[in-house]
Amino acid sequence: MTAINRDREIAHLSDVPLEVEIELDRYTATIQDVLQLAAGSILTLNKAAGEPVEIRIGGTYVGVGEIIAFNDNAGVRISDLSAEQ
Repeated sequence: MTAINRDREIAHLSDVPLEVEIELDRYTATIQDVLQLAAGSILTLNKAAGEPVEIRIGGTYVGVGEIIAFNDNAGVRISDLSAEQ
């Protein structure tokens, strides 16, 4: 099947919303630490700009990106989109 034929077959699905997940890091805390959290608390992450993150769509791994700083925001630049993990 050519890419053009495949695109025509799925064109009617182009407006279906999908959840895209990008996990920056995980944080482990004690119950006491969690109870002390309040507005303004800071959780320090172990990842920095340039480090790899997994990209998942609908819970399925689809590729890798890297954390970037973009106009005072955090973002992810896609490095590779493949179904292989």
